[in-house]
Amino acid sequence: MDEQAAELRELMHKDKPESQTHHTRVIAITSGKGGVGKTSIALNMAIAYAQTGKKVILIDCDMGMANVNVMMSIVPQYNLMHVINGQKKMSEIIQSTEYGIQFVAGANGFSKIANLSSEELDNFAMQFNTLGNADIIIIDTGAGVADNVLKFIAAADEVYVVTTPEPTAITDAYGIIKIITTELSKDIKLNLLVNRAKSAEEAKKVSERIINIVGQFLNFKVHNIGFVYEDNVVQNSIARQKPFIIVSPSSKPAICIKHIVSRIEQVPVPETSGVSGFLKKFVGKK
Repeated sequence: MDEQAAELRELMHKDKPESQTHHTRVIAITSGKGGVGKTSIALNMAIAYAQTGKKVILIDCDMGMANVNVMMSIVPQYNLMHVINGQKKMSEIIQSTEYGIQFVAGANGFSKIANLSSEELDNFAMQFNTLGNADIIIIDTGAGVADNVLKFIAAADEVYVVTTPEPTAITDAYGIIKIITTELSKDIKLNLLVNRAKSAEEAKKVSERIINIVGQFLNFKVHNIGFVYEDNVVQNSIARQKPFIIVSPSSKPAICIKHIVSRIEQVPVPETSGVSGFLKKFVGKK
């Protein structure tokens, strides 16, 4: 972990006064390449976490393709660059949504965070720290291994790596996991999510392949947190600019997301005929 990333993590996790002992989990959702559905996963998982009763803030930290707001049909007046530049406070740009989550918009040109001055870094982290009343903060990073992406990964408590069954996506997922474990830290909790799987069997093969290779060559344990089915409902929801977990809550992708979150949070989720059987088989349950 480079010096600035380490400083960012320390500032973002700075001890709070005794009157503010609330613990906030910071989750970074990332991918080795673009086009794997990372942002859609981040948005719908944020809503699923909120549906378990958690207070959730979603932050769009994609440096050049900030589009979480587009998926919710929101046109933000201010974004994270206004905070970094010291023009606005985080409390002034955070937005409530109709989906039970709060949202901080990103912006093109966000790559500037790779070269923040000490003053800008301290100001940004201090503003980030004001979000400590949330239960979960989900950071939608940019795809790939740019400096700004790695800084947020290094600062997070947990990292969800999204891939698809495509060979290039699998290769790139391994690549970013390798960089995280060899150049950042082996203390980061890494979780793997397979998106756009045609079947539970396909998803299981992909996750086992990546997990086994990482274990063999990097001597690191990656946790499998589940998969999301390939389904037209996802593209349809993007076209409608509404999250698929809201548009089609009983669809296969929505149920997959709910089951992933329920397993992580260890809370029950209503059983749904057909799909739950595949999910149980996927995680090795009878």
